[in-house]
Amino acid sequence: MKNAQCKKCLNKFNEKDIYTIQQFQYRKNPPYEWTKEFFITLKIGEWDSFCEKCITEYAKISNKTWKNDVN
Repeated sequence: MKNAQCKKCLNKFNEKDIYTIQQFQYRKNPPYEWTKEFFITLKIGEWDSFCEKCITEYAKISNKTWKNDVN
């Protein structure tokens, strides 16, 4: 049963397939504290739910922004 909803695309998906920005705490760069602040500016909280496609898009955006900030 599809009972979870992606905050970005609003598509429904199975609860077991939920992704949150918590996933990003395991990547080396950018640091998780920076990541949380980045998503706060987008009005995204640590526990907002996303489908795999949208969380992957956000991962790319945050990584690109991090690289631009560092340089």
